[in-house]
Amino acid sequence: SNPETLADYVASQDVLVKEAAEALPHQFSQCTYPLGHIRQAVYLCLTCPEARGICSACSIACHTDHEQIELFPKRNFRCDCPTESIAHACSLHATLERSNESNEYGQNFQALFCRCKRPYDAASEKETMIQCLACEDWFHESCCNLRERPNSESVPPENQDQDPNGDAASDASNELPPALIGPGDYDAFVCGNCVLQMPLLQKYAGTRGCLIVTRDKPSCPWKVFQDLYVDLIELQEVSESSTRAVGQKRALSPTAIVSDNTVKRPRLSPVLTPYTVECSAPTSNSTIQKIFVDLASMTDPSFALSTGDTFLSEGFRERWCQCPSCLLELEAHPYLSKEEETYEPPEDPDSALSLEELGMRALSRLPRERAIDGIQAFNAMRDHLVQYLRPFAQEGKVVNEADVRNFFDRLSEEKRASRE
Repeated sequence: SNPETLADYVASQDVLVKEAAEALPHQFSQCTYPLGHIRQAVYLCLTCPEARGICSACSIACHTDHEQIELFPKRNFRCDCPTESIAHACSLHATLERSNESNEYGQNFQALFCRCKRPYDAASEKETMIQCLACEDWFHESCCNLRERPNSESVPPENQDQDPNGDAASDASNELPPALIGPGDYDAFVCGNCVLQMPLLQKYAGTRGCLIVTRDKPSCPWKVFQDLYVDLIELQEVSESSTRAVGQKRALSPTAIVSDNTVKRPRLSPVLTPYTVECSAPTSNSTIQKIFVDLASMTDPSFALSTGDTFLSEGFRERWCQCPSCLLELEAHPYLSKEEETYEPPEDPDSALSLEELGMRALSRLPRERAIDGIQAFNAMRDHLVQYLRPFAQEGKVVNEADVRNFFDRLSEEKRASRE
């Protein structure tokens, strides 16, 4: 192998420090348990026997050397690390808390995902997975009938040989034929089981901006179903603009025309009438309606004409009907009408500092006597290092890893000998 110069080594360390700062820009010194039930990134510790969830801070500070799976954001979740549900002690929250009874633990907490209930393995997974907006489970594109399930030969050898901790698994879908609905075609995804619990979403399924994949019969290929529905509000606007010339004022109603000879009527208190909003949700398409009726009672999903999965395009939160009936359902599922806030740990002000800057900051916080001892020890090591490297500079030799290790081994031996 080519020898690495000292300058190359220092440069590579700087790159590693910058990458670490970009990957972990936050502070991980506080457990989120005191914040209560919030939407936050949740991790499943596979080393601990309990099927419970921990926050991002505890995943780094308390379960550092444990095997974990990132479950990504879960709403209304409270960290289980400092509770009696997990035997492994929390190092960030000293008080042992009671179990979180209101946390929900779906199949993800058994390391199972999608309707196929397959375990997730980043090293072998070949498909992109999509998170449901409602239940927050993860689904394979093939299980949503967006593409065929890839086999072991679907991924090029160069991707199979990549680092299992890298992005080979998530990038593998890029090597497959295009999906029926690509990532750029939708902003959110709701799985079929969740759509079955939402009559409003069933009305919109198959309309513009609310895509659904169907087939005519079990032997036919999958396709994107789209209805030609145009909502009532848009129809009214088109109708008004076509019947009235540009700049023309709308005629007054006959009751608003008052003759000069008419005696003015005394002003009366206004009579308040309830303001009603007509429902502008689309009428359920008969084909889509039958699909959801069949899904609710079907025992063999292989004969289904759709999974019921719905893909919502950008701006879907502004397109819902606002009548009282539809608003009542939107209130029951607030994430349909309002984007949720996801907790992120506070930023770490030290994340962008170099190792030297971090060392100097730590040194400045030491008591004066210990700081002086530290500086003297550093200067002594620096002098020894200069003496050790001088022959290399004079002879033009490259300092490699073995030379650096040899220097520190000799330094350790001298320190051990001085103590004896």
